[in-house]
Amino acid sequence: MTWAQAQRICRNMNANLASVHSYDEYQFIRGVISRATHESGLTWIGGSDGQQEGYWFWIDGTSFTFTQWCQGEPNNHRGNEHCLLVNFSGSKCWNDGTCDSRFPFICVRAI
Repeated sequence: MTWAQAQRICRNMNANLASVHSYDEYQFIRGVISRATHESGLTWIGGSDGQQEGYWFWIDGTSFTFTQWCQGEPNNHRGNEHCLLVNFSGSKCWNDGTCDSRFPFICVRAI
């Protein structure tokens, strides 16, 4: 799914693409991805700077205070990377990706 398609599916489940606010949350989400897919591949979560380059926000409206960017990221490669991917490279860190690319995604909702 593209990032927007993934968010639409999450919203249909009264959820949002995941937001991450601590290292422990990131490790938990990575564990969920690994158990669900039996790998640690690139996965969409709910971060974007699509409204204003360099101003990252979570789609659920929570504060974007924790980051786990890979070295040199976010770099807006070719001027069109505005959505957040996790599990990038061997470091399993964050990368800004092209929002129209298709990847698995993880939704989160309050219970």
